[in-house]
Amino acid sequence: MYKSSILKTKIFTLLRICAVFLTLTAFSIPAFSQEEHAEGAEKKFEPGEVVLEHIADSHSLHLGGHTSLPLPVILYTDKGFEVFSSSHFEHGHADYTGKYYTYRLINDKVNIVGDNNTVAESSSVVKWNSSLTDLSITRNVVSMWMSIAFLLIIFLSVSSAYKKREGKAPKGLQSFMEPIILFVRDDIARPNIGYKYQRFMPLLLTVFFFIWVNNLIGLVPFFPGGSNLTGNIAVTLVLSVITLLVVNLNGNKHYWQHVFVPADVPGWIWPLWWVIELVGIISKPFALMIRLFANITAGHIIVLSLISLIFVFKSFAIAPVSVAFVVFMDVLELLVAALQAFIFTLLTALFIGTAIEEHHH
Repeated sequence: MYKSSILKTKIFTLLRICAVFLTLTAFSIPAFSQEEHAEGAEKKFEPGEVVLEHIADSHSLHLGGHTSLPLPVILYTDKGFEVFSSSHFEHGHADYTGKYYTYRLINDKVNIVGDNNTVAESSSVVKWNSSLTDLSITRNVVSMWMSIAFLLIIFLSVSSAYKKREGKAPKGLQSFMEPIILFVRDDIARPNIGYKYQRFMPLLLTVFFFIWVNNLIGLVPFFPGGSNLTGNIAVTLVLSVITLLVVNLNGNKHYWQHVFVPADVPGWIWPLWWVIELVGIISKPFALMIRLFANITAGHIIVLSLISLIFVFKSFAIAPVSVAFVVFMDVLELLVAALQAFIFTLLTALFIGTAIEEHHH
C-alpha cells in the first residue's frame, strides 16, 4: 500500500512537469500558426523561414499571441538621422516615408527604397552602408537591458545582505549565490590565474553570470524570454574582444618575450614565429566567440525544428512525440546554458593565467 502511494505520487509529479512544459510550448504555437495564415490565406509552411525568423533579431518585441511591442528605429543616413517607431512597417507589410528616404522592412532588415521600387542593400552596425546604417533598439538590445537589470537586482540585494548580516551565515538568495561565486573563485579563477586572481574576479563573475542568465532567458518561450542574445554573433564577438584586450593588455614581459623574442629559436625563424603567435593570439578569443554562438543557436534551432514537425505533418497526432523531444531538449539546454558559461569563463581565466604567469628559473 505504501509503495503504491509512492508510485502514484511520482506519476502525478511527472504529469505535472509534463503539463508545465506543454503549457510553455503552447505559447510558441500561435507564432507558428500566424506565419501559416498570414495575409488571410493559407500557404505552405516553411520551417526554415520560421526557425530563422525566431532566432534572428527583430525590430519588435513579441509579448504573446498576436501582440507585439514596436521598438524605436534609429537610422543614420548620408543626409542625417531618422528616428521613428517600427509600427510604421506593419510587420513588414508597409513602407515608411521619412524625412530623407522611403524605408522597407525585409526579413527584419531596414532597406532604402529607391527609384523604380528598387531596394538598396541591407544595412547593419557591422556592415557599414554608404547611405544607411541601422542603429536601432532591437529585441536583443531590450533583452540585454533586462538581463543587466536582473543581474543588478540580484547582486545589489546580495551585497546588501552581506552588509546587514556581516559575520552571519548566508540566508535566502545570498545562500544560493554564495556557492556559485565560490565555485568561480576556487575552481576557475584561482587554479588558472594564480595568486593574482582577485584582480580579475569582477570580470570573471560578470562574464559567467551574464552568459548564464541570458542563456536561461533565451529558453523561456514567452515574454520576457525567447530572445537569442547569446546566440547572436555580435554579442559573442564583443565578449571575445573583451577577453582579447584583457589578456594582452595584462601580459607581462615573459608573455611578450615568448611572442617576439622566443628563446632557443633561431633568429631566421622569428618572422614565421611572429605570424604563428599572432594568429594564435587572435584565434583563441575567436574560438570562444564561435563556440558560444554555435552551441546556443543550435539549441534554439533544434527546439524550434521539433515544434515545426507539428505543422509540417499538419497533424496534432505528432504533437506528443514532438513535445516529448522538446521537453528533453529543454532539459538538456538547461545543462548547456550553465556549461557554456563555465567554459567561456574557464578559458578566459586560462588565457589570463598564461599571460601573467611568472617564469622562475
